[in-house]
Amino acid sequence: MPATPPAVDEVVATLTARFAAVTHSTFRGQTRVVVPADVAFAAFELLQGLGFDLLVDVSCVDYLEYKGAKHRYGLVYLLANTATNQRLTVRVFVDDPEPAVQSVVPLWEGANWLEREVWDLFGIRFEGHPDLRRLVMPEEFTAHPLRKDYPLQGRGERHNFPVITRDHS
Repeated sequence: MPATPPAVDEVVATLTARFAAVTHSTFRGQTRVVVPADVAFAAFELLQGLGFDLLVDVSCVDYLEYKGAKHRYGLVYLLANTATNQRLTVRVFVDDPEPAVQSVVPLWEGANWLEREVWDLFGIRFEGHPDLRRLVMPEEFTAHPLRKDYPLQGRGERHNFPVITRDHS
């Protein structure tokens, strides 16, 4: 008879016992944990071993000028245990000037394009990513347009793209 997978509360207890700096909260039945960037990969390895076999999404929030924010960027990883339908939100904070975190592609292959999208639009570098290049914006684009300090009028980035006339399109 297979062992019963641990409940989310037990998973969080295991995570906080192993990594003292991990904090957690629950709101309306949804559990969230905050993991420091320097231990994030080890924490994700542990979570995968505890049954969180599906990386649902990787996203980012820019907390620039956000009241009470202590960090600039918050990466949001949504994990699921497909056997028990448990969900867990993991947040990892990174800061300027070089925001970076270790890639989770070795754990979940599906993170490949998710991390590329976050890199492209927010400029968060994923160390050890197998193919970290632009996904949405053209390679010539030098900025990251979902950052809060990106001007609404643009930076004149169109000036370095070749002009294609109707005759040559």
